Amino acid sequence: MRWWSVANFVSNAGTWMQLTVQNLLVLQITGSAAATGLSMSVQAAPALLISVFGGAAVDRWPRKLTAAVSQALLGAVAFVTALMVALDRLDMASLMVLAAVTGVVATVDGPACSLLGNDLVPREDVPSAIGVGALVHQAGRLTGAALAGVTVGFLGTAAAYAANGLSFLFVAAVIPFLRPARGAVRHVVAAKERGTKDTMSVREGLAFFARRPRLLALAGVTGVSAVFGRNYQLTLAVLVTGPLAGGAGSFGTVSTVLAAGGIVGAVLGARLRRPSVRLVGALAAAGGLLQVVAGLSPSLAVLLVMVLPMAVVESVSDTAGTAVLQTDPPAHLRGRVLGVWGSIGTVWGLGGPPALGLLMELAGARGALIAGGLIIAGTIGAGHLLRERRAAVPMVSPVANLETAA
Repeated sequence: MRWWSVANFVSNAGTWMQLTVQNLLVLQITGSAAATGLSMSVQAAPALLISVFGGAAVDRWPRKLTAAVSQALLGAVAFVTALMVALDRLDMASLMVLAAVTGVVATVDGPACSLLGNDLVPREDVPSAIGVGALVHQAGRLTGAALAGVTVGFLGTAAAYAANGLSFLFVAAVIPFLRPARGAVRHVVAAKERGTKDTMSVREGLAFFARRPRLLALAGVTGVSAVFGRNYQLTLAVLVTGPLAGGAGSFGTVSTVLAAGGIVGAVLGARLRRPSVRLVGALAAAGGLLQVVAGLSPSLAVLLVMVLPMAVVESVSDTAGTAVLQTDPPAHLRGRVLGVWGSIGTVWGLGGPPALGLLMELAGARGALIAGGLIIAGTIGAGHLLRERRAAVPMVSPVANLETAA
């Protein structure tokens, strides 16, 4: 698990380095901010369409081999991009194709690597392993964004892509030496040993997800939070540079506090032993109320005080939700359930920012934060009350009805 965490830190740092540089590269090639957003959408779009098939592949194929091959393929794409940048052969069309290929490979790589990490610890430690993964992700994000500017400044744009390629190869080289922990959940036992009729089809994953109230509730909580909150890089940027009259430096400070809160939340999330959908909902509602207070902040100092707990709550909620998602389904269905979740999450990822942008156009930055926070807290609260009300309704049997009528 230590080796896997180190490898993921290196990989995350490389990925965020490339993402940072890619946005600058698109702006350099086209001079268009819209084209930059389009390149990000092209990379995310495959998850919307084929993520369920990627999850089925993860359930069907050996997990270590699947993760190693997908990491090697992502490294190859990064090296090809680096070579084209170095030779000055990269245009917008080829960049879009490479971004789409990366998105396709990621539909398999994401669930494979997530579930592989869970195999390295005993069953009871899976929530803690997911928390460690969240912590590694946040640390890699900070490191990669910082290294991007240094790498481009001293070695050029191509070097950033090459460094990301090396980070993928490092992960692929570590995977063969990983050994599952004693007592870990092994997905290979799945269909035949359980005597089930699971055919490893996409339909099985979709049917399980649709029949599982806990997962549907988790999707609802995460969806409303993703659309009306969480996009703090957008809402807080407008709030800081607008009503609070701050500049880029002030927003940089806010972003740093958000990242620090994410790391603290990941550490706290790693201590969860039995995460639940109810906990995820409570944390998401608390985050919505904190967002309301942040929207009312009269100064940058007050906003900074509110941003830290917002980020902590969001991070713990994400860790708890991921733990539920990766442990609730049977081991032989987890890849397909993650594939379904990838498609749903892409809908929120693509639709959330435009919806929030429209809300800011109508209500302003403060109004969007306040209204969004109230919608999150109100929706989750209403859902909880509805569930409690249904649970309180007594179940009357037909025999009792006949006796009463007699």
